[in-house]
Amino acid sequence: MRSSLLGVADFALQSGAFEHGGPIPGRHSCEGEDLSPPLYWSGAPDGTRSLALVVDDPDAPAGTFTHWLGWGLDPGAEGLGEGEAAPVEGRNDFGTSGYRGPCPPPGHGPHRYFFRLYALDSDPNLRPGADKRELERALEGHTVAEAELIGTYER
Repeated sequence: MRSSLLGVADFALQSGAFEHGGPIPGRHSCEGEDLSPPLYWSGAPDGTRSLALVVDDPDAPAGTFTHWLGWGLDPGAEGLGEGEAAPVEGRNDFGTSGYRGPCPPPGHGPHRYFFRLYALDSDPNLRPGADKRELERALEGHTVAEAELIGTYER
């Protein structure tokens, strides 16, 4: 639930499905229903025009693995419900758009899943299906705050 950038202390991201640093329930993984967990945000700084979301696993065997990219989120909406899509979604490392849950290799130990929410001073001008690199370029110079939520999962 950490916030950073420009000393914005009250921008926060949380979930009703798991606590910061806690285990992500199986229903939100490839072993379950593969539904995105409910996410709630608060404290977006004044001037925030939109939000972008990146969910990835830095513990994947071949390097950081992206599970979800979304943007065009309304800062006033206060969240996304369980299984709810972002207004615009990018291509994850499974090769599809939208959320795909934790699915670490069996026996690989616990993986951390970073849910990062970016408060932006503009709307990213990206086509649906853009990849993480394209989204990161669109965020450069437009991020006014960042909130982070970390969950874990092990198979």
